[in-house]
Amino acid sequence: MYTYKLSVVIVNYNVKYFLEQCLRSVEAAVAGLDVEVFVVDNHSTDGSLNYLRPLFPQVNFIANTDNPGFARANNQAIRQAKGEYILLLNPDTVVGEESIRTLCYFMDEHPDAGGVGVKMINGNGVFLPESKRAFPTPWVSFCKLFGLSKLFPGSRTFSRYSLPYLHPDKQHTVDVLSGAFLLMRQEALQKVGLLDEDFFMYGEDIDLSYRIKQGGFTNYYVPERLLHYKGESTRHNDTKYIKAFYNAMLIFYRKYYPRSGFLMRGLIRIGIAVKVLFASLFGSSKDKSRRKQKVKHRRLLVLCREEQFEMVKKACVKQMPDLEYVNHWDLSEERVMDAICRKNQMKGFTDYAFCYPDVRFEQMLLFMDKLVNKKAIYHIYQKENGVLISPGDK
Repeated sequence: MYTYKLSVVIVNYNVKYFLEQCLRSVEAAVAGLDVEVFVVDNHSTDGSLNYLRPLFPQVNFIANTDNPGFARANNQAIRQAKGEYILLLNPDTVVGEESIRTLCYFMDEHPDAGGVGVKMINGNGVFLPESKRAFPTPWVSFCKLFGLSKLFPGSRTFSRYSLPYLHPDKQHTVDVLSGAFLLMRQEALQKVGLLDEDFFMYGEDIDLSYRIKQGGFTNYYVPERLLHYKGESTRHNDTKYIKAFYNAMLIFYRKYYPRSGFLMRGLIRIGIAVKVLFASLFGSSKDKSRRKQKVKHRRLLVLCREEQFEMVKKACVKQMPDLEYVNHWDLSEERVMDAICRKNQMKGFTDYAFCYPDVRFEQMLLFMDKLVNKKAIYHIYQKENGVLISPGDK
């Protein structure tokens, strides 16, 4: 017998305000469930523990004196966890009020489910393709590294890595789930083992997903929404990230495909070198051009009650001094759902600021998902602490 229905495990490193927001969303999402929450802090220097401990006395904080990496830190908490299900969750995420309960029920009804992942969107409301993936076999890795998956996005032969031909709003069985939100059955972990600590930051979710399937369980993708501020696609031009991510793929490759030969390993390494070189030459200039485009004709819509508007507006203007004007969607008179229905009217804005708890997290995620605009930027104002959380913050 398990003591809890669910154990939530979050690894933190220097993102205290993101983590505070994440914990508030988890707090709302697990109401009525028997839950324990662990936060493993990997020696943050931003005062995370001193700031968060008084705010969340019910959370089990584990303070590391160094940074042992993502996999090892998760394992520290998993070994103490007493939940029937275990949820690995990134600190820079926001979950909807109904999502965790719904997914626990899904696990109850699908005893074959070893792991469940969700539909992740980033801070611009864009779907993150790493929400559902195939195993990086030598062929799948080759197609991704050399651009074949982008050239033929509808092909089941060339574009298997991110499975773009599987509709993001439908349920699927998949190979790989993201460690940013990975709900697992404790029984599956006991059978296949914990995260492989040879992976320092990336790749451990691929490895664990692989072993879950080897253990006879199924991995499911369920289109419950999750906000993930720093998804893979937001960092594709970062050379440090590229090296770390693809080196993790090489660890996986050597572990499970040792007989594939010297030629394929060489091709994978060449692909990594090409991507790093391209990012070094063109990545920074692309990022600068994007930033320049975003500040032109900046218009903000604030969604909050009348009594909160001036506070939210002040925080937004301070953080975004280039705003041309600020409009107010008064939740004292209007509903969030009405704003979603007026898509054409909403397209005139470049920025949206939600005030929590005037707007529920579930409503924010629905708004972002339904009003698809790659140039839009979504901000969340926390009435509790007066902090405005935006994509790109630290």
